[in-house]
Amino acid sequence: MTFSELGLSEELLKGLDELGFETPTPIQQKAIPVLLEGERDLVALAQTGTGKTAGFGLPMLQNTEPGYMKPQSIVLSPTRELGNQIADDLRNFSKSMKGIKIVSVYGGANISTQIKELKKGCNIIVATPGRLVDLIKRGVAKLEEIDRVVLDEADEMLNMGFKDDLDFILDQTPPTKTTWLFSATMAKEVERIARNYMADPFKITVGRQNEGGENIEHKFYLVQNRNRFPALKRIVDVNPEIFGLIFCRTKRDTQEISDRLIAEGYNVDALHGDLSQHQRDRVMDKFRERKIQLLCATDVAARGIDVSDITHVINYELPEDIESYTHRSGRTARAGKKGESLAIITDRDKYKIKRIEKIIKKKFSQAKVPSGDVVCESQLFKLIEEVKSAQIIEEEFEKYRERVFEQLTEFSREELIEHFISKDFNRFIEYYKDSDDINSTGGRDRDRGRDRDRGRGRDRDRRRGDRDRSSRNERRGNRDSGGRGAEAGFKTIFINVGSSDGLNKGSLIDFVCSNTDVRGRVIGKIRMNEKFSFIEVEEASSDKILNGLQGSDHDGRSLRAEFAKPRR
Repeated sequence: MTFSELGLSEELLKGLDELGFETPTPIQQKAIPVLLEGERDLVALAQTGTGKTAGFGLPMLQNTEPGYMKPQSIVLSPTRELGNQIADDLRNFSKSMKGIKIVSVYGGANISTQIKELKKGCNIIVATPGRLVDLIKRGVAKLEEIDRVVLDEADEMLNMGFKDDLDFILDQTPPTKTTWLFSATMAKEVERIARNYMADPFKITVGRQNEGGENIEHKFYLVQNRNRFPALKRIVDVNPEIFGLIFCRTKRDTQEISDRLIAEGYNVDALHGDLSQHQRDRVMDKFRERKIQLLCATDVAARGIDVSDITHVINYELPEDIESYTHRSGRTARAGKKGESLAIITDRDKYKIKRIEKIIKKKFSQAKVPSGDVVCESQLFKLIEEVKSAQIIEEEFEKYRERVFEQLTEFSREELIEHFISKDFNRFIEYYKDSDDINSTGGRDRDRGRDRDRGRGRDRDRRRGDRDRSSRNERRGNRDSGGRGAEAGFKTIFINVGSSDGLNKGSLIDFVCSNTDVRGRVIGKIRMNEKFSFIEVEEASSDKILNGLQGSDHDGRSLRAEFAKPRR
């Protein structure tokens, strides 16, 4: 099937042709004809990377009235990265259409600029829920003429705590609108939205519900905890053409692993909540342009990454929320291509593998961490291929030819080859010389306390320092929470931002999740003032959230976060 057979306009077909789109993906084949009719609610279950943006974006654009500068469509996404990406895709699709304007609004950016853009008028708003709620309450985002609402990555928005914001936004839209819901999983809250806000929706499923991507091969490597980093290096080294994502649980681990890899000569960068929006955009641009080969990222920061041709997803550690594995692995094997999702685990993680297998309805295979000899062989033949495919610029080389040949006449053909290969290959020979087998046979990690892997002692000292700082903060009492203590099992955190900083409760939850790598469900009551806020958080996550918020960036200023102490 071709895009022209789906009923798309000539302007959109021209835009797709310029982008190199040839044949529609399964979700596009199923969704576009239904949505072009414009009168039907839709629930579509499909993994990330299946082409959902074009699936809803193309019919949305075709059903938009050009030149009429009042919002006709809203697209809601869980993160600013995904929102900006959707907006860019819609602009690319509509390059040959006149009178189409798309505005992207999201938390963590200057709200005044976004207000100015909305006041100029637009056809389509792409938004994160928290920021859109704020703009609605300010009377800037007016939804009385909305024809359609798209909920993209609905399960992720609900996981991040946007339930109340989604309810508020949907309640502000006309009852005559259509709602298009796209989700990787059909969680209970997703079902509730479909039940409460949609009328007899048309249902599409690509693959089985909650299933992992069809073309992804899932493998795990069993090692002792001290060997995680050496295992990561061997996995990368044995795949010299790798273009991949390395997922870590925390911002700190993400930056530390990235720094260690960079120090050892790898082409890598980090993406996490401590980076400013400008820094995150710069890192993502480098990754899309393949100026970096590996990207270390947290789950929150990586939401919305849509980069083609990712070959490998490496789980340095499995996610705390097992269902997040589906979103991680879905970054590879996009648009019908093949990919690998690899997990580095210890014996304690085996039960998680079984739970993931039930969710994705696929089996993991156990792989062996490659030996030093296998890594060296892989690197050697990669180097040989590079030499064979190197392009010789005859005109430039000619002026050096005679002197070069004079310098090399002392070598035989075999010696010359050995010297050229050894120049870049010796470092692998030296590094992996007499390397041990680091595969674990299971059982107790006997060497866990010996700190053999470099940096583990520093990790322990740093964690002890964090606990000491947290303990000192609690002893000092910090900010007064206004006379009300937190509920049992929760602690209250004071943060010096409030409603005057362009935040509401929804966008504050978004900010906390983005900067601390937690999910919205660990956040309890929020009390906002004009200049500051009190946030109740689960006690088990309180230190992590405090450390993540302290010194984080909001609209260019560094924030202060402290544990609050109730009045007696």
